Formats: sequence, C-alpha cells, structure tokens
Amino acid sequence: MQFNAYSGNGVLLAEALCNLRDDARRSEVESVLEEHRVGRPRLSPMQLREVMGWRSRLRAAFVAPPGEVQVGVVNALLAETATRPYVSTHDGQPPHLHYADENADVVTRVRAVTAAGVAIALTEAGPDRLGRCAAPGCELVFVDVSRNGRRAYCSRRCATRVNVTVHRARSTADAGGRPATRPRAARTGR
Repeated sequence: MQFNAYSGNGVLLAEALCNLRDDARRSEVESVLEEHRVGRPRLSPMQLREVMGWRSRLRAAFVAPPGEVQVGVVNALLAETATRPYVSTHDGQPPHLHYADENADVVTRVRAVTAAGVAIALTEAGPDRLGRCAAPGCELVFVDVSRNGRRAYCSRRCATRVNVTVHRARSTADAGGRPATRPRAARTGR
C-alpha cells in the first residue's frame, strides 16, 4: 500500500506520536516531529502537554473497532482541528496539500496533519490498516503498509516472540505434556 508523501506522513506521524512513552521528554517529541518534517518543531512546556494530550486522542483511532466507532473517532478528531486544506508549492516542492496555515503554531499544525493523515488512511486504505499490536503486553499501534494488509504486530520482534511461544506450547503438548527435547545430532567417531 502506498500513501503519497504528504498524507502518508500525517498518519505515520500519528503512529510515531502514539508510540511515545507517556513520560516522553520534550526533546524526544521534537525529534519525532522533525523526523516527520514538521516545520518549526520546537515545543514550549504547554505545547508539549497539548501534543501529548492529542496523542491520546489519536490513539483511539488505532484501537477503535473498524466501523462506525472508528469513523466517529476520526470525525471527532477532524472536527476539533477545523482543518482548511489548501495547495502549497513552498520550497520548490510540487503542489501538495497543507491542512493548516503554515504560519500556525506547531500544535495546530500537528493536530491538522495527523487528523487528516488518519482520515486519509481510513478512507483510502481501509479501516483495518490502523491497528494495535496483537502481542500480549504490547500497547504499540501501527499503520499496516504491507501489500496484503494482514499485519497483526508492531514489529518482527513481537511477531517472533508470539510465534516462539506458540511453537513451544505446541511442542510441549505434542510431547504429552513433557517438555519437548530436540534430537541430538549423531556424532561421527573419528
């Protein structure tokens, strides 16, 4: 699945913000904003609190069940941002959409681009492309950009951990409840 660079960036920024720890430092949040090409990403302490509060609202779009509930969450985000999209060609870039005035404060711009990005992912790619990791104990969210759209885990690490656990449980059950042992390789006598 492909997003265009600007709208895809909005949903990927939303994902990155949602996956920050609750106690993320200002420098960590600013680094995420800079990585996702948010202009003038410096945050005051108040703006940091606002972005982290918005992050909690965005998370609901990833964890809501697909359907009317998820659509309602995304519509509420859009209504709160009151975005006014317009086409921009700044810095020699080809025409692309902006969802808030580029002179607006950083919180306004972050809210607008993330709400629009999540809405575009929901409507263009489908509601199942926004998800929460299926690994027990993992709370991370993800945007499924895989070709088949069947991603269930935030990372290979979580997928591997779950698959190893399932494999070990199956091996133990196959061994009649005894821990399974691996056959030893035959030794050659030389």
